[in-house]
Amino acid sequence: MSEIRDVVVVGAGPTGLALAIALRQYGIDVVVVEKEARGKREARAGVVWQRALEVLRDLGCVEAFLAEGLALRRVEVLAEGREVGGIDLGAGETAYPRPLSIEQDAVERLLGERLREVGGEIRWSTEAVGVRTSDDGAVVELRGADGLATSVRCHWVVGCEGAHSMVRKALGIPFEGARRPDLQCVQINAEADWKHPYAPDRSYFFLVRGASLGVSPRPGGGYRFFCFSTDPDPTIERAPTVEEMRALVADAAHDPGTTLVPTDPPWANRARFQDRFAGSLRVGRALLAGDSAHLWAPIGGHGLNTGLRGAHNLGWKLAAVHRGWAVDALLDTYATEQRLTARKVMRAMRHDVLELPPTRLTLLGMRLAGPHLMRREWFAGRIRTVLSDLTMHHRESRLSESNPSRYRSLLAGDRLPDLPVLLDGRRRRLHELLSYERWTLLAAPGARVDDDRLRRLTDGYAMPVEHVRPYPARSARRRLAGAGSLILVRPDRHIGISTDTVEELEAYLRRWFTPRGQDREQDRP
Repeated sequence: MSEIRDVVVVGAGPTGLALAIALRQYGIDVVVVEKEARGKREARAGVVWQRALEVLRDLGCVEAFLAEGLALRRVEVLAEGREVGGIDLGAGETAYPRPLSIEQDAVERLLGERLREVGGEIRWSTEAVGVRTSDDGAVVELRGADGLATSVRCHWVVGCEGAHSMVRKALGIPFEGARRPDLQCVQINAEADWKHPYAPDRSYFFLVRGASLGVSPRPGGGYRFFCFSTDPDPTIERAPTVEEMRALVADAAHDPGTTLVPTDPPWANRARFQDRFAGSLRVGRALLAGDSAHLWAPIGGHGLNTGLRGAHNLGWKLAAVHRGWAVDALLDTYATEQRLTARKVMRAMRHDVLELPPTRLTLLGMRLAGPHLMRREWFAGRIRTVLSDLTMHHRESRLSESNPSRYRSLLAGDRLPDLPVLLDGRRRRLHELLSYERWTLLAAPGARVDDDRLRRLTDGYAMPVEHVRPYPARSARRRLAGAGSLILVRPDRHIGISTDTVEELEAYLRRWFTPRGQDREQDRP
């Protein structure tokens, strides 16, 4: 008889590990299978943005990340050797105002440690070679390092194994899109002897015709040098040499005396990209996440971040449906929300003038208008907003319901901002009152609703809901002005419904939640 589990996650990259942690926090029996013998030892992705740091908080490991990474404060921009200006990267309305420089090998190690803390399991050297799905589960065919074949029966299987996803192929889901033409990225981790002063919280962008060179401090010393450039010879596949990178840095930074010394361990990389989306992220009991679901050039460093946010979205929904707390349609909202989120990120990154190889016209505009724009707070704020992901929303989702008859500063689908409030005479922040393991019902201080009636209402459903009536601090009142008297917040900090009536709240609960007594965790497949 084959082994039986609740969920099999295929792929032990950041998305797969984050999803497994989320499921374990709900007590779901999950195993991660990975064909490699161990976690990556390559640096790869380098920045975790503010919204993804909130995700890591919900997964219980943000403090470990902050202890190992470098908080980035500012980025300086130079075009053809001339200073254009600088942008402060700090964001408001969050407990994590600065993005974090931390490399992917550390990301995977820290997520793996957290998964072990919550009782999760990773099976290395175990390749998933086939998937068969049915109405009540799936069978995942495995092959170990010894070549022996085994299988695992499960309720759910999630493909998180990257661009060449076996799960996606087995389901017959097309990976729509194409190669990104005339774009490459060359990278190296190195110490630099050059004219620009080192600061552990400061990054640089150097723009020259056909190349955008990013320079970011890295934990452990030195910099990550990464250059998006045109691709005159796509047949070159080898990693760039130290001399190739030195010459590139010297040219972009207008500092011919630049020298580079690779870090220990050394790391260099040359990459080309494709823009692709899976035709669907769910087929019955099988789902896709991370690079298995969507893939694009890592402009802005948002591939890792979008994968983490997708795992965060999927984890609580899959757990709720599996536990019998919510209707099956809740899981479909993951697929629609994540596809739209990924498309929004791709569109935004296609207009990232700091990282795309600049044209002559772009450089002229940067030199003439750049200094003026970068002194304007609205311009810097717009860049921070795009990079931080804090304003990414799910307003278009079926799970988001707002009363359209009145203006609201916060709409259903928005991320609830982390504002200062008072609760029981103590100053708190809104996000301290939330939890990834439940929904939260916020009632405005003056809301004319009967608390006992509200509690009886939510207690009638299996989904855990905590009731809180905070009082906004003076600085938060304008931000919350116009919001509904009742705000039901999802486990992932997005607003599910904003309303002034108990009747609308009740209709929402009836639509998505399972009545208590009818909830029943799914039997073993």
